Amino acid sequence: MRVAMYYNNNDVRVEDMDASKPGAGEIVMRTEASGVCGSDVMEWYRIPKAPLVLGHETSGEVVEVGEGVEKFKPGDRVVATHHVPCNTCYNCLRDNHSACDTLRSTHFHPGGFSEFIRIPAVNVDRGVFLLPDEVSYEEGSFVEPLGCVVRGQRVAGFQPGGSVLVMGSGITGLLHIQLAAAQGAGRIVATDVHGYRLKAAIDFGADEAVNASEDIAGALREANDGRLADYVVVCTGAPSALQQSLELVERGGSVLYFAPSEPQVKLSVPFNDLWWKGARICSSYAAAPADLMLALELIRSKRVNVADMVTHRLPLAETGRGFKLVEQAGDSIKVIIEPQR
Repeated sequence: MRVAMYYNNNDVRVEDMDASKPGAGEIVMRTEASGVCGSDVMEWYRIPKAPLVLGHETSGEVVEVGEGVEKFKPGDRVVATHHVPCNTCYNCLRDNHSACDTLRSTHFHPGGFSEFIRIPAVNVDRGVFLLPDEVSYEEGSFVEPLGCVVRGQRVAGFQPGGSVLVMGSGITGLLHIQLAAAQGAGRIVATDVHGYRLKAAIDFGADEAVNASEDIAGALREANDGRLADYVVVCTGAPSALQQSLELVERGGSVLYFAPSEPQVKLSVPFNDLWWKGARICSSYAAAPADLMLALELIRSKRVNVADMVTHRLPLAETGRGFKLVEQAGDSIKVIIEPQR
């Protein structure tokens, strides 16, 4: 089978690899759609592990099942997720599934940017979901990123009516905007440095979009009767945004750090100011199965519109181009690789 092998952001090669047969409890999925995630182009994280096949936002059709598999059969349309928890450890029992060691070590073989994926038994058991007839493969590939957003807003303690600031209007920022609106947010203000993405923020539900170089605090106060944001969601790893977020949260509000930064980045916390505000700082990584199931229902019911977020659909041979589009963060929102093309 063909795979897109990652060496670095400028070197993604289509190579041949033997397709795996499913073992006991496993399935093989023919990959129909696989989204390029911002984390796929983080070279500081990816290059030490290269060469490898990336891609974890995947959907497709089951083509073969291993011994003992009863939940799925050939021909089923499914979405597969790479990270699944054990459900029995200290962290899982405290509803902190994404801190589970099992979740942080599970994956499928070889990755979403390949014609076929062998999905291990533990993933089949709790990380593969049937796609409803009305959900396309393309839409199904959004289940994993939207599930992460669902978890993030849950961790931040989102409540209807609260004002929201989304810093960074790439794909995750736009999903946060849509989910916040679907959950009854008050005013939603978005920021970015790219005009294309600021327009997209408005198109997908933000009440106001502000260039990150402008007076964000002033825009928040004007939108919220003199108040800052009840929920600040930081969807960029830019050090300036990480720091500035602490100044933009309202008293008693929450700052959610949703995106990683480079390893050397450090944050200086104005402790007394933060203490006086009574603000909460939290972070969120990955998603639990329940978050993924809710994400799938949000997509099925059209409460979150993911279909219109796709700006580029590329064949497997152009995966490298897809990586560059995501890395450059220009006139693209979601890049989908279609490995069967």
